[in-house]
Amino acid sequence: MGNTNIRTIGILTGGGDVPGLNPCIKQLVVRASQLGIRVLGIRRGWAGLLEYSSDTPEAGAEQILQLDPSNVRTIDRSGGTILHTSRTNPSAVTYKDAPAFLQDTFADPSKKMDFTAHVLKNLTHLGIDLLVPIGGDDTLSFAARLHQEGFPVIAIPKTMDNDVIGTDYCIGFSTAVTRSVNFIHALRTSSGSHERIAVVELFGRYCGETSLVSGYLAGVDRVLISEVPFDIDRLARFMVDDRRANPSRYAMLTISEGASMVGGDMVLRGEADAFGHRKLGGIGAVTAEAIKKLTGLGIIFQPLFYLMRSGSPDSLDLMVAMNYANLTIELIGQGQSGRMVALVQGRYTALRLDDLKGGAKRVDVESLYDADAYRPIIRKAEGMPMFLY
Repeated sequence: MGNTNIRTIGILTGGGDVPGLNPCIKQLVVRASQLGIRVLGIRRGWAGLLEYSSDTPEAGAEQILQLDPSNVRTIDRSGGTILHTSRTNPSAVTYKDAPAFLQDTFADPSKKMDFTAHVLKNLTHLGIDLLVPIGGDDTLSFAARLHQEGFPVIAIPKTMDNDVIGTDYCIGFSTAVTRSVNFIHALRTSSGSHERIAVVELFGRYCGETSLVSGYLAGVDRVLISEVPFDIDRLARFMVDDRRANPSRYAMLTISEGASMVGGDMVLRGEADAFGHRKLGGIGAVTAEAIKKLTGLGIIFQPLFYLMRSGSPDSLDLMVAMNYANLTIELIGQGQSGRMVALVQGRYTALRLDDLKGGAKRVDVESLYDADAYRPIIRKAEGMPMFLY
């Protein structure tokens, strides 16, 4: 097992669910058990550690699940996460989101409180020697905070947007693209039958990679991404021309949920979550209605959203999820922590959490996108990694 004193690890999943989480959890558990390491699953992401009380552990027992090869034997056959998930940020908790036993600690209920010390206390009480959080940049930002506080962490990146800085690939991306391409092709039948313009809205807050890659692979006429505001009048003219050039008299475009028109803002709704993000979604409908008004043509508007992240993982997400788990256990066996497993230029590696900047990746517009024509354009493929990022 190497030079390590790790006897118990904790695993949690945070943020949006993606296909590949369960296979990753299973592989972590199987490999850890082979090395005699005990595994505790923490339910509902960071919320599990926030809502657990070491003073009354029986009350918080439902937040902790002991994992072994027998109870994870079949979980890799389905999507989602058996540990459930949340968008909790223990370093910025509102009074209404705090568990009842912590609400008394608020000096001012109108202000957020930092419960990092409470989380650290719970990790110690549970006997967890090292934590393996699986998540996107928000989930992993608190993992970095625990690392800064001195607690051993090895992070695993997942997000269907593929936007965690440092790694070329995040668990969930391939399946999201595969789902999107399949649904886009399926939508061609109705679009062609009715001779309409189809607008397909995809997840993608600040990074338009999902729209770019899905639209590129599906061969849609135009692709709108979060990084480049679009002119609705120009877009409408393009779609009319694309429809006219198609013998079946239809045209299609994909659009990121975080896209915006020139001079406009992202379409936001609802209250901000624990990481300061309001819900996105709606720019597709706004764009579809504007195209209809400008062209007088029939429109099909189809948001894919949760269909992109539902169901079982494809073979690539299975492979990456399992190998990220394998690498994590290797690092634990070597006595390492403060790392994020990653794929860089097609090779598995481990990056120092201290070296990773916050925020999310962006599409390299200069290399991969024609901002005038609203289309993917791959200017250089030689020497690039598989996903061109």
